[in-house]
Amino acid sequence: MSAEHPDVSSDMPPLKIDPARSSTLLQNISSIHTRISSTCKSHNISKVPRLVAVSKLKPATDILALHQPSADQPSPPPPQLHFGENYVQELLEKSKLLPQSIKWHFIGGLQSNKCAQLAKNVHSLWAVESVDSAKKAQLLDKGRGQRNEELKKEQDGNGAADAEEMLRVFVQVNTSGEESKSGVEPKSEDLVNLCKTIREECSNLKLQGLMTIGAIARSKATTPETENEDFVNLRENRDWVAKELGVDSEELELSMGMSEDFESAIRQGSDEVRVGSTIFGERPPKSEAKVLENTEDGKK
Repeated sequence: MSAEHPDVSSDMPPLKIDPARSSTLLQNISSIHTRISSTCKSHNISKVPRLVAVSKLKPATDILALHQPSADQPSPPPPQLHFGENYVQELLEKSKLLPQSIKWHFIGGLQSNKCAQLAKNVHSLWAVESVDSAKKAQLLDKGRGQRNEELKKEQDGNGAADAEEMLRVFVQVNTSGEESKSGVEPKSEDLVNLCKTIREECSNLKLQGLMTIGAIARSKATTPETENEDFVNLRENRDWVAKELGVDSEELELSMGMSEDFESAIRQGSDEVRVGSTIFGERPPKSEAKVLENTEDGKK
């Protein structure tokens, strides 16, 4: 038996959540919350980092199961608000299907020709975490401005909602120096200039902080007794950028840490961890992924 959730776009079929799948997801995310709390407690960290559930290539029903936990589940965790996606088209589809109370993070490789579309058309886009050039920042700023202009016109015409808040952006730093990774070079003129451009020239954007993905080998080698070099590097870059900008370092967040290494990231002061496979399980190949499952309108 499946639960139906009609609180989504009315032109789409109701999303049906399998109770067994919902139970598994809720148990998984509860375990992550427990591990986050335990790490904070054992290291006297007062600010609990934000958890972004990375839902790329997973169906909308998985997201809804975590965002609107069923009352039938024993001791369900609080509703999950923040979800991360890697592909613009997939995020566009999901944002139209799912409640606007979700706070979306775009965390994938950012293409210039997708920036304006992303900032203009994604409902409830909370942050873009992979900004690595002034051009991309300016295009995001333009798209967000266009969205707010449209919302303002709607409000003037029929009392629609106010313009959305500034779009938060993280500057991606390539802390590992890998050619396969995107990001600005650490402690470089490009890094500080990009941060200045966002703060001084992009009125629709807010510089939220710095982000890194880091090297997989370093993530796997991290233990409770050792620290990940990429996380140390990003923290040092955050402090350096803050000094160059003349702001308190606490004004800039750190987004680092994923399924295999988020506890190490928390120890290094991460304000946000991005956890996917530990919550959702292994992902299907992109060619087989569907936004909608078990409906005739299933989309890749």
